[in-house]
Amino acid sequence: MNASPVTPRPPLPPFTSETAAQKVRAAEDGWNGRNPDKVALAYTEESVWRNRAEFLRGRAAIAAFLTRKWHRELDYRLIKELWAFSGNRIAVRFAYEWHDDSGQWYRSYGNENWEFDAAGYMQRRIASINDLVIPAAERKFHWPAPGPRPADHPGLSDLGL
Repeated sequence: MNASPVTPRPPLPPFTSETAAQKVRAAEDGWNGRNPDKVALAYTEESVWRNRAEFLRGRAAIAAFLTRKWHRELDYRLIKELWAFSGNRIAVRFAYEWHDDSGQWYRSYGNENWEFDAAGYMQRRIASINDLVIPAAERKFHWPAPGPRPADHPGLSDLGL
């Protein structure tokens, strides 16, 4: 893989429980901002992704993917939770809620495996995701969007997810 930009993106590996949790929350906040070009900057120039059945390589492909995603997944709100970490790797579980253009709501559940380079950029992301149709009344993620989840909003475990 190509080297990351010279500017480090803390926290850097090897991760501790605290720094891994910080990295997870930073990723959640970035994705909740729904700015594809800004989110793509968290990845190496040649980052490799598997997202469901889609395989991507590089920042431009990631930004294009996120643009398509957020045009289809409306009012997107995401919560990530640290699952495990070791060295330069972090495992995350997540759920996000969104609706399609017909107004049907979904809660998408998944797991991600992340691998970082020494400068703190994600060089590999492997995501497995499943979608559940939900009535609007069953939504659990309520905060102004786009934007980060408020600090006092419950996380996945607190919500029983």
